[in-house]
Amino acid sequence: SGRQIHKLPGTGSVGGVRLVLQRLAATGLVHVDDVGNSLLYHLNRKHLVAPAVEFLADLRGTLSSRLADEISAWRIPPVHASLYGPIARGDGDLESDVDLLLIRPDQIDQGDILWEDQAGRLMRTIVDLTGNPAHVFELSRAELAGHLTTEEPILNDWLRPSLPLSGLPLASLLADDTHLAAR
Repeated sequence: SGRQIHKLPGTGSVGGVRLVLQRLAATGLVHVDDVGNSLLYHLNRKHLVAPAVEFLADLRGTLSSRLADEISAWRIPPVHASLYGPIARGDGDLESDVDLLLIRPDQIDQGDILWEDQAGRLMRTIVDLTGNPAHVFELSRAELAGHLTTEEPILNDWLRPSLPLSGLPLASLLADDTHLAAR
């Protein structure tokens, strides 16, 4: 219904959403069914622009998939890679950074040329795909354990929500590191 669709983005007015739905119905992109006291809307998947609408509706999924594909070709794979912040929460805008958490293996130094090259290419890919600035928070697994002992607030940003791209799940890494730190 129009009210249900209005709740999805969390912005605008019910009347404004209904007006847009009426315009989309007039173009044939949306079909309308009159059911009792409600009008129910659904996408006309046969419409020529329906694939473009579906593509636009899943931009975060497409971005995640492309970044995961790029990372899967790395010669030094990360222990973990995920998107967090506005892109993961779905509340970003044109000015938002695309925030990426990269955890490198402990045996790879911070200044490792190959690692830095991989991470730099990934940042450029993010900018090329989105037009938004890329912000990478990169650390080793041992440095991650250090964040646990200080209980830094950024841990909450990394966890809720995040879009995993590669490697071990962050929650299991944190649980393992907490267990090791308790010894």
